[in-house]
Amino acid sequence: MTEEKITIGTEYPLNGLLTIPDDGNAPYPAVVLVHGSGPNNMNEKVGNTYFFRDLAEGLAKRGIATVRYDKRTFAHGKKLLKAHPRDLTIKEEAIEDALFATSLLKKDSRINPGKVFVAGHSMGAMIAPRIDREGGDFAGIAMLAGSPRKLEEIIVEQIDSYMKGEGAVVKWIVGRQTGKMKKKIDKIYDMTDDEAMATPIFGRYVKTYYLKEWGSKPAADYLKDLSKPILVMHGEADFQVSVEMDFDKYREILRNNGNASFKLYPNLNHLFMPTVYGDIKKAKKEYAKAQKVDERVLDDIADWVKSSR
Repeated sequence: MTEEKITIGTEYPLNGLLTIPDDGNAPYPAVVLVHGSGPNNMNEKVGNTYFFRDLAEGLAKRGIATVRYDKRTFAHGKKLLKAHPRDLTIKEEAIEDALFATSLLKKDSRINPGKVFVAGHSMGAMIAPRIDREGGDFAGIAMLAGSPRKLEEIIVEQIDSYMKGEGAVVKWIVGRQTGKMKKKIDKIYDMTDDEAMATPIFGRYVKTYYLKEWGSKPAADYLKDLSKPILVMHGEADFQVSVEMDFDKYREILRNNGNASFKLYPNLNHLFMPTVYGDIKKAKKEYAKAQKVDERVLDDIADWVKSSR
């Protein structure tokens, strides 16, 4: 394979890598990789794992190009918050750059512009259908370890899951810290936009408007009318999203889409690697172990890309 340094965007230029197979079968199908939550680098490094690097290298070996890049909050976090002190949304954080990366791929003569796909991971999976609708116009959408639920619902569930089994003192301390946030979450959609823009939700800088704008455009609204190929992938040992609440919900939403495929992997975690602890309280230790993405996952993505029409 060949890896070429690229730059995504202009106002917020992002370092990236275009990974191209070397098998001489251009033009290649290609995949845009969209990050999960947090200020991730282009490899989506978590602990001692490199999820996006594994995907890019694995797909290149299977004849598929990819583009990956540093997330805007990783490269320009302070600048982004300064530019959007009240009205930051998922569009400025992630959607715009995914569209820039898609445009770059479709203009490359080595890429088949009619075979450009998106593969979103976690938060990236949650917004992948919206990226498609807002200009991506992908040949297909892969959602890896995602959720059709609203972000605030997942946050509350993760807090509650973390609290299970803790002693009274810990519950009291954490409860005081999260209680105010939960109250704000309960009132998100009763707020006006101006009220939401004035109400902090994550620290001082990210306002409730971030959740309100995103939550007003649920994934189900985009998915229910799609007929293009969709791939939903989930690890059974994932403690950050749920088989019952997320994977099965995707099945329900897409029940009438004959081009939807579903892959559930026993013993794999949120990064599609063998689970270590399987406990949200040990997430840091879970990802401290250096591992690679399971080969079955790479095979399934590649097969789906090549078979999608």
